[in-house]
Amino acid sequence: MNKKRQMSETFRLGILLAIVGGFLDAYTYISRGEVFANAQTGNIVLLGLNIAEGNLKNSIYYLIPILAFALGVVISEVIKSKYKDSNYIHWRQIIIVIEIIILFIVGFVPSGNMNVIVNIAISFVCSMQVESFRKVHGNAFATTMCTGNLRSGTEQLYKYKKTKDKSMLHRTLQYYGIILFFILGAAIGALVTNLFNEKSVLFCCIILLVAFAIMFKEEIENKI
Repeated sequence: MNKKRQMSETFRLGILLAIVGGFLDAYTYISRGEVFANAQTGNIVLLGLNIAEGNLKNSIYYLIPILAFALGVVISEVIKSKYKDSNYIHWRQIIIVIEIIILFIVGFVPSGNMNVIVNIAISFVCSMQVESFRKVHGNAFATTMCTGNLRSGTEQLYKYKKTKDKSMLHRTLQYYGIILFFILGAAIGALVTNLFNEKSVLFCCIILLVAFAIMFKEEIENKI
């Protein structure tokens, strides 16, 4: 793997994306109907429950964000296959630009009846992010959810205790660090959302612009 592609795996980029992930979870919960749009496990469970109860309307309600999440994965892969060899822009930067555009639009959609559409849009955004940014320094990470990071970090901590291999301790700190910044993002999200309601999501646009700039800067540095 060349350096150009590794620029998307830096820890500082992971930190920024984790902050966005935590922020969006807090945002959708506080401002968009008390839902968590980042991960789909809850929606899948509720889909199954409503199917069992024969509630077609609610089944469709929970199915749509699941499909939006899946669509985000597909589109991310299409963008990757089309632009992965581009010399002008990294394909993951295109993903970030799409995230910024969607979240910017979301910031001007009033809370209320449009929350369902907003949550679908955020599910789509989060799926693109989790599909496109899956590693930090070669290790599997997630920036929109924490369960896998918690499992991997704890596993590496156990291995470090057993072997005293400092590389495993380093990985542990990275995994737990991403979790801490996700929590920080959620805390910031709660504070900002309580102040600015639906427009608070524009904060994520700023963070993503910084992430975009970091990737551009690192690409230039790696070419020098």
